[in-house]
Amino acid sequence: MVLDFTKMNGAGNDFVLLDNRAGRLKLTPPQIVRLCDRHRGVGADGVMLLVPARGAQADWAWDFYNRDGSAAEMCGNGARCFARYVQKITGSNHDFTFETAAGLISASFDGARVTVNLTTPRALELHQVVKLAQETVTLHSLNTGVPHTVLFVPDADRAMVSQRGPEIRHHQHFAPQGTNVNFVQVLGPNHIRVRTFERGVEGETLACGTGVSAAAMIAARVHGFSSPVQVQVQSGDQLTVSFTETHGQFRSVSLTGPAEFVFTGQIEI
Repeated sequence: MVLDFTKMNGAGNDFVLLDNRAGRLKLTPPQIVRLCDRHRGVGADGVMLLVPARGAQADWAWDFYNRDGSAAEMCGNGARCFARYVQKITGSNHDFTFETAAGLISASFDGARVTVNLTTPRALELHQVVKLAQETVTLHSLNTGVPHTVLFVPDADRAMVSQRGPEIRHHQHFAPQGTNVNFVQVLGPNHIRVRTFERGVEGETLACGTGVSAAAMIAARVHGFSSPVQVQVQSGDQLTVSFTETHGQFRSVSLTGPAEFVFTGQIEI
C-alpha cells in the first residue's frame, strides 16, 4: 500500500498526517511504528489521520497515534498541526472544531501560528513526595487531556531527562496508566523552560503542548504565575499558555504556537 502523507512539526514536535476522509485506511500498530521510524520510515513523534466528525458538534475528527503505535487521547502541538493541515487540505478559511478522544477542540489562526483550546484540566495534585531509586523528589500532577507530572529543577540543561524520565513515567505512584514527565525551570515571572519525556514516544521530544500547558498551570499554583505564561521548549521555540482560574478550577485553557509544513511525499508500507 502506498500512502500520500504530509510531514509537519509544531515547535519541533513532528507528525505524519494522512487524509482518511474516505475511511479506506486501516493502519496497524506495526505500520504506525514503521511510519514514525526515523531510519526506515518518514520519522515522527506520532501519526494523525483526518476523518469525518462522528458527532453533530464538530466539523472534523482525528485518529491520533503515538510513535509506539498506541492510540493517544490528546496532543497540543499535534492539534495545532492538524488544524493547519485541515485548513490546507479542505480549503477552509475560517475557525473550526474537531473531535479528539479527550474532547472537542477548537482552532483559530494567525498566519502560521495557531491557537487551540484544551479540554478542562482535571486531577490536580500538588506536592507529592515520591521516592526514586537515587533520590526523593516532590512532584505535581495535572491531566490536560493526558496525564502530566511536573518536577521543578534549577537548571533544565542538567535535568537528566533520559535517566529520570523513564523512572518517573513508569513509577508505581502513577500506575497503571503511567505519566508524561516535565522538567521545568523557572526563568522569570510568568516564564518557564520545559523539557518533556513523553509517554508513548518513550523518550524526550522537542516540545509537548499538553505538557507545557500543565507546567504553566502548576507554576501558577506553586510559584504564583498568572496568565498568559511564556514557555521555552527544547526546540528553542516559544509557546504561550493562557487560562482562567475560578474557585480553584482552571478553565478556558489555550495553547498558541507555530505549526509548520515540512514536506509531502509517498511511502509504501
